[in-house]
Amino acid sequence: MKAIEVSELAAQFSLEVLAGVDQLDRKIMKARAYRPGLEFVGYFEFFPQEHIQILGKKEITYLHSLSENERNHHIGNIVKYHPPCFVVTAGQEGLKYLTKYCDQEGIPLLRTNVATAQFLGMLDAYLLKTLAPEISIHGICLNVSGIGILLRGKSGIGKSETAHTLIRRGSRLVADDIVVLKKLSSRTLLGTHNEKTKEFLALRSIGLINVVRLYGRQAFQDETRIVLDIELTKWRDNELNNDLELEPKFTEYMGVQIPHIEIQLQPGRDVAGLIEAAANNWYLKQQGYSALEEFMKRLEVE
Repeated sequence: MKAIEVSELAAQFSLEVLAGVDQLDRKIMKARAYRPGLEFVGYFEFFPQEHIQILGKKEITYLHSLSENERNHHIGNIVKYHPPCFVVTAGQEGLKYLTKYCDQEGIPLLRTNVATAQFLGMLDAYLLKTLAPEISIHGICLNVSGIGILLRGKSGIGKSETAHTLIRRGSRLVADDIVVLKKLSSRTLLGTHNEKTKEFLALRSIGLINVVRLYGRQAFQDETRIVLDIELTKWRDNELNNDLELEPKFTEYMGVQIPHIEIQLQPGRDVAGLIEAAANNWYLKQQGYSALEEFMKRLEVE
């Protein structure tokens, strides 16, 4: 299972360390933060102790309203579960009692000036992507007309040349050669690069090019949601399907099914144009439009 250290979290969000400075190597393994509520009144039946604990204005105001003995009792009950860290939001002060207990138990206590709701949104998004299960596959990842596409095929089939044509037409490169796929949910797959190949595209007979230097910042983006898996294959006579609507096929990555399209290559075929058409057609289908249904309705009218 993937994990990050509390020190990485502190650096990512410029968090102030109030306690547990020698415990910043503690591991964070859960992708959602938690705001304790019922735990302050002693109910710990479903307490997610492995999650980051967020203390916003509501929680801190409640603790301030208690007597010293009550406050010590409630804080003592929570820290004994040793969550990875506490984060106090909205720059709240008067936290000596929290600092004392966190130092005693070796739990990092961090603080941000960002409002609670805003910080929770940023934190959960960061953790979800950072801790997501991932695999690396061979291929090219592109964003075509706002649609994330995984372009695959055997070495030398023409993936890079096709990608280059698409980039010149306005598409964006995400990753070449090694594509990192992250599973954000049972239906969401994110494609990104491995940092080393960022912005680079390898073209046979030309060599390595930097698409940002050649075509500008708009030629690249860091990540995209993958919604189409397109495979380039060699031409096979009498095997090119010409049905009005093809039976849907899927490729599965880490349990996430992605619509799959095979495009056979032959001199003269506008492969880049076909990929653009596939992307735009997928988008129309998501909006509820079917070209086949419209065509059949026209036939009925006649």
